[in-house]
Amino acid sequence: APAPAPGVRALRRRAALGCALAALALRPDAAPAQQAVDLELVLAVDVSSSVDDEEYFLQMYGLAQAFRHPDVLAAIRNSGSGGVAVSLVQWSDSRKHAVAVDWTLVRDAASAAAFADSVLTAPRLIVGGQTSIGGAIRFAIRELETNAYEGARRTIDLSGDGRANAGAPPERARRAAVDAGIVVNGLAIRNEEPFVDNYFENSVIAGEAAFLIVADDYEDFAAAMIEKLIREIGIPLAAAPPSFAVAQASAAR
Repeated sequence: APAPAPGVRALRRRAALGCALAALALRPDAAPAQQAVDLELVLAVDVSSSVDDEEYFLQMYGLAQAFRHPDVLAAIRNSGSGGVAVSLVQWSDSRKHAVAVDWTLVRDAASAAAFADSVLTAPRLIVGGQTSIGGAIRFAIRELETNAYEGARRTIDLSGDGRANAGAPPERARRAAVDAGIVVNGLAIRNEEPFVDNYFENSVIAGEAAFLIVADDYEDFAAAMIEKLIREIGIPLAAAPPSFAVAQASAAR
């Protein structure tokens, strides 16, 4: 048979190259590169039966206010050039978890304000249920492991007003977080259980320089969250002002 013309051979080579590239793109190990950020942060808020609608609103309002606060914006700017990838998760029972605001890159006032708007308008996706802190931590770990970002630091910011009363003990989940290089920080709200902050310190927070912020009631949530985000995002442990109401946890937890 006669040899194909040079133009036909060129078309065949191009077609073969295109097929090879398409096959490479379909390979399971050819996943797209993740975007590098300074911090991946999961905000995990309690929506169990102990949280009524007003308290839910105060949590959302407090988070929105925090992301509009000038000191939090300064922390975001000072954290590095990559910005902060942040997600809002609601949790209660072992099987009740929901992403209320999906992963968002926050790196300036405009993106922080957009995230704050999304938080403030986020519907309550879970109503009632028991309190599974361990389940919340494990769900947050999965969110950190499967998103499109690669953070220099990874943190779970877990807030709640009570001890775990469902699911596996939170100590197991926090160990899994530490093993994955994830820090678990806490915000304990003492409106129902006066010593819930001790429980969070001993059983929930974990990882290098992990810490706890305490709010006496939901009305104090916004101020507590502002302090927490400033420290979490941009202020090293040694530089934190002594006025911060924090409790430190050993990285060995």
